[in-house]
Amino acid sequence: MDDTFRWFGQRGITLSRSGSEREYAGRVEGADLSLVLLSAGEIPRELASGRIDLGVTGSDLVREKLAGWRSDVQALMPMGFGHADLVLAVPACWRDCETLDDLAAITRQFRADHGFRLRIATKYHRLVRAFLSEQEIADYQLVDSQGATEGTVANLTAEAIADITSSGETLRANHLKILPDALIHASQATLFASNKADQDAVAALSARLAAEE
Repeated sequence: MDDTFRWFGQRGITLSRSGSEREYAGRVEGADLSLVLLSAGEIPRELASGRIDLGVTGSDLVREKLAGWRSDVQALMPMGFGHADLVLAVPACWRDCETLDDLAAITRQFRADHGFRLRIATKYHRLVRAFLSEQEIADYQLVDSQGATEGTVANLTAEAIADITSSGETLRANHLKILPDALIHASQATLFASNKADQDAVAALSARLAAEE
């Protein structure tokens, strides 16, 4: 929120909270806009429904929560903060796993040895499934994780994970390594517009913001 307020402020539009810290409302000075404060995860669906016209959220969340997202929203501009990579990570002790080709071979052998598919814990089922399909990796199963995904390998509920990371430090602390060719999506905060919004108004605002870059 603070980064978003700062980003708009640098472009002549002042955003601020209104009411108490517990209220999800705000005000806008310098543009004909009203402000609603929502969690990042709620914003993609609110944009798709047309209940909000513009929204700031991670590009990963839009792609994960909206199937065929381009039919629902348009990305107006990246905002330069909130950088995080959705990556695939495996146990650091897997010395014979350094690439996706290695992982594909391991998944096939794992299924042959154990009689079930290798488990990958993630919150990002749509993005991970699409990525692995492109890489022609099929012998796996996705395990839903809504908590500390990086802990699922140590807890023996998964053999690998796909999760968001900024520095990789948390993954390394949990004895995991990122496969160098397994960047699923490079996310950052992005200003999106609903395709149900007034497109002339969206275009005018986009032009104004672009002029301030």
